[in-house]
Amino acid sequence: MQGSDLTPWLQRLKEGDKEAFRYVYDLTVDNVYRTVALLVSGRQDIEDIMNEIYLKLWLSLPNYDSSRPFRNWLHGITIRQVQDWRRKKWRKFRLFERQKLLEIEPEHPRTDRVIMLNETSREMLDILNHLSYKLRIVVVLRYYHEYSMNEISELLEIPMGTVKSRHHQALKELRKHSILLDHEEGGDCFVH
Repeated sequence: MQGSDLTPWLQRLKEGDKEAFRYVYDLTVDNVYRTVALLVSGRQDIEDIMNEIYLKLWLSLPNYDSSRPFRNWLHGITIRQVQDWRRKKWRKFRLFERQKLLEIEPEHPRTDRVIMLNETSREMLDILNHLSYKLRIVVVLRYYHEYSMNEISELLEIPMGTVKSRHHQALKELRKHSILLDHEEGGDCFVH
């Protein structure tokens, strides 16, 4: 999903070309879906968020700055939509009886197994789901999408120190759950 490959398609999309939308969608949907599935439990929630992401892409494309990487811009939309969904869900949670919502919520997150098994072992997904959302999103962006700490800071719109702190705390939590981490001088990476 590189912006330079998409430049002519993005221009056509800005002009309202539905074929260009289909092309951009087909090229990006698997990557975006995996990101959402790593951050959200519940298949219906994932599908709802996916719809919102691509609607937002369509509506926001006129504001896209082609001098910036499209990948980062799309991941920014993805993260903001997940965060909006989390805020909405929290409001619902507070409005309705806690017990009813807790009974509806599955105990273990369910995701599209075919896609998830290709990218992440079930064990890793379970351990990731033990992390708080704030820690999990840093881990997903750092290790799954291979963003630098600076890029994560920009995407999440939080200070660099906060990113580093969350990254450190996430690694500490993952170590508690017996995940093997290979901490190389050039960067961190998961080893399974």
